[in-house]
Amino acid sequence: MSFFIETAAAESAAPAGGDPSSLLIMMVVFAAVFYFMIWRPQAKRTKDHKNLMEALSKGDEIVTNGGVVGKLAKVGDDFVTVTIAEGVDMHFQKGAIASVLPKGTIKSI
Repeated sequence: MSFFIETAAAESAAPAGGDPSSLLIMMVVFAAVFYFMIWRPQAKRTKDHKNLMEALSKGDEIVTNGGVVGKLAKVGDDFVTVTIAEGVDMHFQKGAIASVLPKGTIKSI
């Protein structure tokens, strides 16, 4: 009978945690999911927006983050001047430009 009691006591004294390698595998899987689902797409969007800012030129038709549509009249280092109507110019930071529209979009609106 004492043999069964010693075996039960030895089993209950075993550590409750799992294999340390399974923790390492879970951390690697979590890091891979984080990279492919969050980090990489955000880095791609940032790179695309930076390329858009560098490619801006006078005459481009743009839309801002606020939804203002216009044509670039002047492009500076940090700011741009956007003509939204005949004789109406607005100044924006370059980072406020959301996208460049195809030529002729303003006339079709």
